[in-house]
Amino acid sequence: MANPRNTRWPKLLRRGPMENLATALIAAGVLMMLQPFVMALFTWSFITTLAGVVMFTIVSKFPE
Repeated sequence: MANPRNTRWPKLLRRGPMENLATALIAAGVLMMLQPFVMALFTWSFITTLAGVVMFTIVSKFPE
């Protein structure tokens, strides 16, 4: 396996930061689902959570 410092991937597109973003997206979707105030947030909560899960699945294949 190649040395992580020699990879051509930008630092923002590496696994760590992108997994954190995907996890935050999942958490935002769950919070949107649980809040009782704005119906539009509840409506978009499933799509947001699903996008976070798909993103996490794809990003988990990225190099460290």
